[in-house]
Amino acid sequence: MGVARREQRAAPLLWAAVLAVALLAGARGGSEEGTAVYIVTMQQAAVSHKRLDPERVGSSSVAAGGGGGGGDNPATSILRKPRHASPESVNYGSLLVRLQNSLLKKTLRGEHYIKLYSYHYLINGFAVVLTPQQAEKLNRRKEVANIMLDFSVRTATTYTPEFLGLPEGAWVQDGGPQCAGQGVVVGLIDTGIDPNHPSFSDDLTADNYPVPAHYSGNCEVTSDFPSGSCNRKLVGARHFAASALTRGVFNASQDLASPSDSDGHGTHTASIAAGNHGIPVIVAGHHFGNASGMAPRAHIAVYKALYKGFGGFAADVVAAIDQAAEDNVDIISLSITPNRRPPGLATFFNPIDMALMSAVKDGIFVVQAAGNTGPSPKSMSSYSPWIFTVGASAHDREYYNYVVLGNNLTISGVGLAPGTDGDSMYNLIAAPHALQNYTTTPIEMSLGECQDPSHLDKDLIRGKILVCSYSIRFVLGLSSVKQALDTAKNVSAAGVIFYLDPFVLGFQLNPTPMDIPGLIIPSSDDSKIFLSYYNDSLVRDGTSDRVVNFGAVAKILGGLKPNYGSSAPKVMFYSARGPDPEDNTLANADILKPNVVAPGSSIWGAWSSRGLDSAEFTGESFAMLSGTSMAAPHIAGLAALIKQKFPSFSPAAIGSALSTTTTLSDREGKPIMSQRTYSNPDSTQTPATPFDMGNGFANATAALDPGLIFDCSYDDYISFLCGINGSAPVVANYTGNSCGTSTMTGADLNLPSITIAVLNQSRTITRTVTNIASDENYTVSCNAPYGVAVSTAPAQFFIPSGQKQLVTFIVNATMSNSSASFGDVEFYGDRGHRVVIPFTVMSKAV
Repeated sequence: MGVARREQRAAPLLWAAVLAVALLAGARGGSEEGTAVYIVTMQQAAVSHKRLDPERVGSSSVAAGGGGGGGDNPATSILRKPRHASPESVNYGSLLVRLQNSLLKKTLRGEHYIKLYSYHYLINGFAVVLTPQQAEKLNRRKEVANIMLDFSVRTATTYTPEFLGLPEGAWVQDGGPQCAGQGVVVGLIDTGIDPNHPSFSDDLTADNYPVPAHYSGNCEVTSDFPSGSCNRKLVGARHFAASALTRGVFNASQDLASPSDSDGHGTHTASIAAGNHGIPVIVAGHHFGNASGMAPRAHIAVYKALYKGFGGFAADVVAAIDQAAEDNVDIISLSITPNRRPPGLATFFNPIDMALMSAVKDGIFVVQAAGNTGPSPKSMSSYSPWIFTVGASAHDREYYNYVVLGNNLTISGVGLAPGTDGDSMYNLIAAPHALQNYTTTPIEMSLGECQDPSHLDKDLIRGKILVCSYSIRFVLGLSSVKQALDTAKNVSAAGVIFYLDPFVLGFQLNPTPMDIPGLIIPSSDDSKIFLSYYNDSLVRDGTSDRVVNFGAVAKILGGLKPNYGSSAPKVMFYSARGPDPEDNTLANADILKPNVVAPGSSIWGAWSSRGLDSAEFTGESFAMLSGTSMAAPHIAGLAALIKQKFPSFSPAAIGSALSTTTTLSDREGKPIMSQRTYSNPDSTQTPATPFDMGNGFANATAALDPGLIFDCSYDDYISFLCGINGSAPVVANYTGNSCGTSTMTGADLNLPSITIAVLNQSRTITRTVTNIASDENYTVSCNAPYGVAVSTAPAQFFIPSGQKQLVTFIVNATMSNSSASFGDVEFYGDRGHRVVIPFTVMSKAV
């Protein structure tokens, strides 16, 4: 299929060694008692730092501590030179690996250890299985900068292109979907990919578009991922599992030591970002439209570091990030988050975030899911200002079906299912009342959940609607809707209705495909109403208490056609919230998180033929999933469109374009709402704040013409890290940079937002904007947060194309208040540009 790609077979000796360790290790993660996986970073600079330092463009002083990057060259600050590996870089990388090996041999002479990975491109270090005593020996070496225990991570469409306005907007500007994103490589770190899915084919058109010349990755070949799996669309694929293997958690029968996706999550996210345009979505025999990624012509490179059975580990994820950057991807998308907040001086200092900062220095735009730990404050799982963090919103397409009861009550449900025939009403029969031999109660819970037809009376059920319970067992994967449907068909039921067990309160159900009439009642209150009607309609024998007549009747109205509302977008209850988490000083980071929200609820995407993550979609080629995992690749795809139009944009410039052009209202022109509780979330929603939605809901078309850009350099991020009290040794350990004196805080970074955690009387904030459009006059308007007075200078300015303008905000507290308040700053251009950034002050003291 397509053109030949460089293919790489998994090294059998390496994996044999790792597997041997895994067999000895058990769950403790090492080959001896007390061993664990450690991530070690070295003092010497990594390849990307060594290579880029002499040619830095538009960098500001590390020790300056000032805000806004004002020292940058006006015309070039958002430009980054092309990334090409040189022979010198390759040789230097090999040298780093040799030095790592030499250090281990000298320090641990004669002792048993196993080195899992060499990191050399973004960070100079390695992952290794050690005892605590061995780790302490390494930590005492002058060549070693930092040692951290490995930690675990987890995984955090047919219509969303239309909802985001792509067909009539951004795609038109790019030449249509057949051109949108071409030449841009999106690297996805996830659970792998199904290379045979039509969403990733390269032969759907006669236009033989090439693999981008700058991409240098390989296509790993295994028995599960044979030669020819990669093509001009899927340009690279590798997998990383060494840390997982050493812990004894890797199940070769389901996790697959290859880039192949046995989970489904990675295939889904890849198709959202850059899946082909116009792929029919057929599930359970029903057609639900045609699917497209956000950048359907972009290229995909897959770095599998997460697995079905256990999630993943930082050592494997860092290896994937390092490889993706060395391969010259343009964008890295991570729909993954840590299982816990990283320990240490501040959340930013962990191997994953620090590797991603080096990727940003190398010109790669990094997008990450916010996490599904909302709606509580400070639940954010993506922390760092160099990472573009995405929360999840609903879009305006919803699938509902209904059950109409014999007492004329109508109850809504979820189910991608047909309805019963015509207006006929059908008797209802609950599984516990349909057991063979007139048993009055089910022998096992699974019988009430309709998981086993062998105990049911087929003659009694035939032609009736079977009623099943939906319990916590469905959430845990012990029971499935698919099995209940098979049961219903086996006993010739006319349809199936699931009522919600009270133990699944707060669990939001996605629409579930059904090939017979059916639905799930997602509300426990509605389930009680349904059961009350059913039980009241039963006629029982006065002596035996046996049911002799099933009086309840109902009909099911189908849910195959979507409904389109106007109250979208809205922030979903599960989407993680800001403010950015506290560090060890108990002072909030002055950084707005999330950056934006994007569609994440009920998203159609490609599904792996091996996918096991959702039992309801097993064997299907598409699945509907919800989560911030689905929101992040939407932004990765939109970033590809911006990168295509502005190939010299820095990562910060891409993020700025996405942030300052967002939408702040729903389809009715009302404020975007935010769900506040797990249970009955729509009844508790209130207007969204920047801590819910960041700058707002992504606007793809406007992001291609942002007018002004807020740029931020790698050295600005270093200055920010150096401004954290006590951080100098940690910064030096991870980056090799010396801090000097820095008073920079997150509020001083030139971000497209202003967030002040603690305002003591007065503070001066600056922002520097760069004009990427034609010459334009701008007026600056500030809606000050409550309890704050803000003066702006200049209030008006003329800015030529390619030039910069410094804007100063003097912020004064007018009252003492410990609650957050929100405002914004708006830049109005006389050529039609409107740039908006949120302004947040958390605590104020006069």
